[in-house]
Amino acid sequence: MASNVVNQTAFLRTSREYPEEVHQLSFELNKTYVDIAIAVNSRTIGIFPTNRPAITGEAFFLTTAKQQTFRQIYPFSSTASINHGIKNVRPGQFTKCTGSYTDGTNSFGLFFASSVAIPGQITFYVTSTQIVFSVGAGAPALTSGLIILEWLSQA
Repeated sequence: MASNVVNQTAFLRTSREYPEEVHQLSFELNKTYVDIAIAVNSRTIGIFPTNRPAITGEAFFLTTAKQQTFRQIYPFSSTASINHGIKNVRPGQFTKCTGSYTDGTNSFGLFFASSVAIPGQITFYVTSTQIVFSVGAGAPALTSGLIILEWLSQA
C-alpha cells in the first residue's frame, strides 16, 4: 500500500472480536460504529436525482478548505437548451459532466466540450444558467438522453 494515499482507512474490517465485559464491549461497539461511518462516508454516494442536487461524497481540497461536490441528472428529448437551475456556481467549478443519448436504436456518448460543433457528434457545454447543445453535421438523430452534471460547492 502506498504511504501517500489520502484515504488510507476507506475499507471496513472483515472481522472483529468483542470482549465479554460490558464496559469494554460498549467501548468496542462505539469504535465499530465510528469505523463504519468513516468508511461509508469516504465512498462516493451513488444517488442520481433529477429534481434536486445530491451530495456525491467526494471531497476536493483546492485550498485548505474542503469542498464537496453535488450531482444532478437532466433527461432530455431534443437538443433545445436545458435550464439547469444550479445556484451560485462559478465557471470552472464543474468537475464531471457526462451524458449519453439514443436515436431509438443505438446508444451514443455525449461529450462535454466547447461551443464549437464537432462533425458527427453532439456535444454540450454549460453556461451560468443552461446546458447548451452543439450539433455537428452528420450527427445521429436524437430521440432521448441523459446528462449528468457534478460541480463543486462554494467554499
